[in-house]
Amino acid sequence: MASSLLSLRASSFPSTPTTTTTHSSNSKPRKLGLLGIARRIRRRDFLAFSSTSSSSDTAGEEQNKDDKPRFNPFGFVTDNPSSRTAIQLPQSPAEDGNVGQMLYRIEDKGREYGSYVRSGKLRWFVRETGSANSRRGTILFLHGAPTQSFSYREVMSQMSSSGYHCFAPDWIGFGFSDKPQPGYGFNYTEDEFHSALEKLLEVLNITSPFILVVQGFLVGSYGLTWALKNSEKVSKLVILNSPLTVSSPLPGLFKKLRIPLFGEFTCQNAIEAERFIEGGSPYVLKNEKADVYRLPYLSSGAPGFALLEAAKKANFGDILGRISSGFSSSSWDKPILLVWGLSDKYLPLSDAEALQKGNPDAVQINQIEGAGHMPQEDWPEKVVEALRKFL
Repeated sequence: MASSLLSLRASSFPSTPTTTTTHSSNSKPRKLGLLGIARRIRRRDFLAFSSTSSSSDTAGEEQNKDDKPRFNPFGFVTDNPSSRTAIQLPQSPAEDGNVGQMLYRIEDKGREYGSYVRSGKLRWFVRETGSANSRRGTILFLHGAPTQSFSYREVMSQMSSSGYHCFAPDWIGFGFSDKPQPGYGFNYTEDEFHSALEKLLEVLNITSPFILVVQGFLVGSYGLTWALKNSEKVSKLVILNSPLTVSSPLPGLFKKLRIPLFGEFTCQNAIEAERFIEGGSPYVLKNEKADVYRLPYLSSGAPGFALLEAAKKANFGDILGRISSGFSSSSWDKPILLVWGLSDKYLPLSDAEALQKGNPDAVQINQIEGAGHMPQEDWPEKVVEALRKFL
């Protein structure tokens, strides 16, 4: 039935009925009421549907005679060049027509080098490369919000080839780790993120001083404030494009999340993570990468609400004040490398320069042209090169 209707052409229908008709040369034109128009349309439509192909030719001849537009109930579809391609026939259904189909296609993506690790009541997704016997030591990679440890996959692979034992967990509430409902086992405060990380390090048996690599906003900043509280556990610190001063700008995403009601809508946008990455970079993510960043937000509303709760609980001004003063020369003497993507649209290079100015003996900067807010995603080879030189 659908194919037969779609095959109808505009010329198969009679011309648009007028509002007057003449019965004889002596009669005056009589106006038709709405009922009369409807009857006339119904009768002529019936003739059009019941006619053979020859009636189509006749209708075409009438079109040539009076040059008037034809009545076509399907014209809004078939006569519109833009919508014509949108007609989906049963034999060629649209792909990715719903969330279920999208999840089925991408649900196994993005788990390179990863497995689940239980720490207390929480289950973490942790990526690991290299082995405990690696001769050069251990590196812990911490991601920022609203992303996940997937961003470090290439850097981890190459650094383990250089003899390092690498770990990169998804923070609780992010990526593939557990996302408890706020108030039920986890409240997404800074202290709780710190406590959960310390318990995870015990489970992973990371005891000796290790190299810490941190990037990004919010939970990335919590990685830095944790380091300030546990400096004896960190041998060297590497910071990739993270807010470092009280004047560091806050991206629009985090401002929107803190607006009542509007934040609830924002956090449920399944493509917010990939848009955030692209917003801070000169590049657009390829589909296979974008799939992984959106997957947690597609599969459940929990990641969005975890992000929302963490953003609401964060005191950004206080956090950045502690970071700025904590890594100054009077407070921190461990080596720090700032690997900075110069095309970052969220954070200027001046942030890195300000931290270096406050502690010139400990801090050095490695600038990467062409990399944005997430240099480990934009140009992992350059990040690896900088790490190898520093370590």
